[in-house]
Amino acid sequence: MAKKRGCKGCLNADADAFDIPFTMAFQPIVDLTKGRIWGYEALVRGKKGQTARDVLAQVNDKNRYAFDQACRVTAIELAGALLPPSSRAMLSINFLPNAVYEPKACIRATLAAAARMKLSPRRLMFEFTEHEHMTDASHVQNIVAEYKKMGFTTAVDDFGAGFSGLGLLARFQTDIIKLDMELIRNIDSCASRQAIVSGIMAMSKLMKLKVLAEGVETYEEASALKSAGISLFQGYYFARPQVEAFVSEADVPAIAGAWQVAKRRGGRKAVA
Repeated sequence: MAKKRGCKGCLNADADAFDIPFTMAFQPIVDLTKGRIWGYEALVRGKKGQTARDVLAQVNDKNRYAFDQACRVTAIELAGALLPPSSRAMLSINFLPNAVYEPKACIRATLAAAARMKLSPRRLMFEFTEHEHMTDASHVQNIVAEYKKMGFTTAVDDFGAGFSGLGLLARFQTDIIKLDMELIRNIDSCASRQAIVSGIMAMSKLMKLKVLAEGVETYEEASALKSAGISLFQGYYFARPQVEAFVSEADVPAIAGAWQVAKRRGGRKAVA
């Protein structure tokens, strides 16, 4: 069982301020089967154009909790302010498992921000990456279970890479698994990648999990993945992340009608 740790921040989310300026970029997640934007992933960026890596390099044990809380609140506030009131798109937020001390306590600032921006908690998806070293897998299991009880969607990012792989999925299941881009790069011409993804799709069907392909860069990759049964996509082929902005469905070529056009042209180039 995970060891519970006290944290003033859990009781008062404003107690520890994260003093490194940052904002969020948003990249659409496309449902090709339904021809719509299913959701947006919030991606951290520096206020002066720094990359996510630049910002994350400044996160340490002392400010990790404050940073995690600030990311959630910032993403929700921007979505509430910039998405059309009629939007029902999901908002995907990355979280740091090692920054969550107790799920029910550490979620208070998130719920308060969602209520303030009139964003239903059922539109929130929390994803964590296999690349982050998990000091206590049971603790992560508890977070996922509690988030599901609260009505959130959960996802594991970069599936197929990192520290745990299938062993993680054997212990607990998120609602969605996001395939690592290494698995899908040039999948249209790689029999081994096709076989692996086919196996993941069969496993996911039995476990009632959704699969999302991220990092898709070409029509050929998207077509091969769609043929494998995947409906949710994310990547430069569809749209690049936009800082403090949400692209509309009309701005996504695959939704706007360019999917069949690209097919006729054999479009190899990624969308800019």
